[in-house]
Amino acid sequence: MADYPDNDASARPIAAVEASSLRDQVATIKLALAGSPVRKGLRWASIGMVAVIVATSIGQVLLNRWNQPFYDALARRDMQAFLHQLAIFAAIAGGLLVLNVGQTWLNQTIRLKLREALTLDLIDGWMRPARAFRLAHAGAIGVNPDQRMQQDASHLSDLSTDLGVGLLQSLILLASFVGVLWELSSGFVFHVGGTSLAIPGYMVWAAILYAGTASWLSWLVGRPLIHLNSDRYTREAELRSSMVRVNENIDAIALARSEPDARRRLETDLGTVLGAMRRIYNAQINLAWVTDTYGWITVVAPILVASPVYFAGDISFGGRMMAVGAFNQVHSSLRWFINNIGSIADWRATLMRVADFRIALDETDVLHDQERRIEFGENANGKLTFEKLEVASPGGCTRLADQHVEIHAGERVMLTGEPGAGKTLFFRAIAGLWPWGSGRIGMPAGEVPIFVPRTPYFPTATLREVLDRVDGVAPASDTDISAVLAEIGLERLSSSLDRSARWEHELADDELRLLAFARLVLRQPKWVIIDEALDAFDGPTLRRVLSTLEKRLGGATILNIGRGQHNNQFFPRALTIVKASGVPALKPARIRAGAIEPPPAAPRRKK
Repeated sequence: MADYPDNDASARPIAAVEASSLRDQVATIKLALAGSPVRKGLRWASIGMVAVIVATSIGQVLLNRWNQPFYDALARRDMQAFLHQLAIFAAIAGGLLVLNVGQTWLNQTIRLKLREALTLDLIDGWMRPARAFRLAHAGAIGVNPDQRMQQDASHLSDLSTDLGVGLLQSLILLASFVGVLWELSSGFVFHVGGTSLAIPGYMVWAAILYAGTASWLSWLVGRPLIHLNSDRYTREAELRSSMVRVNENIDAIALARSEPDARRRLETDLGTVLGAMRRIYNAQINLAWVTDTYGWITVVAPILVASPVYFAGDISFGGRMMAVGAFNQVHSSLRWFINNIGSIADWRATLMRVADFRIALDETDVLHDQERRIEFGENANGKLTFEKLEVASPGGCTRLADQHVEIHAGERVMLTGEPGAGKTLFFRAIAGLWPWGSGRIGMPAGEVPIFVPRTPYFPTATLREVLDRVDGVAPASDTDISAVLAEIGLERLSSSLDRSARWEHELADDELRLLAFARLVLRQPKWVIIDEALDAFDGPTLRRVLSTLEKRLGGATILNIGRGQHNNQFFPRALTIVKASGVPALKPARIRAGAIEPPPAAPRRKK
């Protein structure tokens, strides 16, 4: 079996997280949108949305003005004027209907463009060389990146569109009706005990005071929802990840009769989700006391505000209804915050998850920028060299027993070490994935080695596409593919070259490793570096693989990192990987991005 404990050194988090500010989060999203290929379409859709909302606001003002002549006609029982006002209403309502449909279409377009821009940006950042690897070792911020790029980005796009359009609409309506309401209430005079009191625009001040008080109370009560929602999304991601892990390992679970343990793990994760949801629901109930109370008061508030002037006979019934309508429009605009406090908290939580993930992607490039780094260079003489190489990690330092190592073209070298010595870490350092440490790695000039990890990766594609050569090299012929598959022990796959499948589900672990070596042979590299991929083969299979490598890659340089239980004739030279003593471990770096730690481990079963 492979030497899996070697993973421990690099499995420890190499970074810790710090909370980012709202300014940092908004700034990184603006950078994502500014560099997006769909930014022009998003900009034009946004301009169109502003135009439609302005036109709709004009229609709303016209509709409000229509109230006075319509209700005055009703009060006079004037049928001709009544029918005339109905015709005017039909024209205004028809225009507003067209604008509403156009606004819906633009809303969906902005959602789509925003989702495309955010997701493409996150995928691009995540798939930069070595970024995903380093982020995966950076602690909680690297847990479940799929949810942040897929679900969270989609949710952020929807919330941003809805809240942005709603806020813009409220601001334009406020600007449109605050003047109307001010003009309507400018002549209102209160008569108290023989004294007349005139308050210019008093209905405007009443609406501002009423909505401002409600907004302040709603923010105080609803603010905890931001972190509660962020916590819930993290717990949901952990539950989904656990379910996927169980499904991918269902054979081993069934053979070990471990269903009760798996069920307890899933129940623990579900418990953390339900606990997070209960905390959210309790906060929402507290918020409902505030918002619903103000909602019911709003039913009569404008009527009560205008009633003293109406009963004093200073305005007509139609004028009163027009004032009430204008007050409702101003108050509705001002209470946008109250109506959306739950969505705002959800938006802040989702923004934090998406923006912090993007910040972390950028900051992984400068992880441990104060730490020493391995020097990488090229050797014109075509040799691979290690000069005083030491690889640093949170678990200590790994190095070769020999300080100066030269590997010539065509050599086959075995690198061995005790369990926990850091063999996989050394492999990652050669590949450039783990640059922290000291010394120099000199690669042969002009050569691009192929690295073979112990767990191969195959895309969902046809077998021919999986095995084809890369970098513009002409693809292998069907005859060559079939011959290599037969030599490696996978001749049954020769008839499946044009079948697309998820090969990690179709083939056993040994067959996947054999397929990886078949792909290696077909690509004809001159330099190969292997990480424990040969250790899992039994004797006959190993001999067959080594025979294929001897036949097909006879002139290639092959470095095999593993336990050393292989054919000494194939690997005549051996080097030893050891733990360095007296060298300080790699200190955790700081990433300026917030993250909530994963839920606690499942409780151990009582014996």
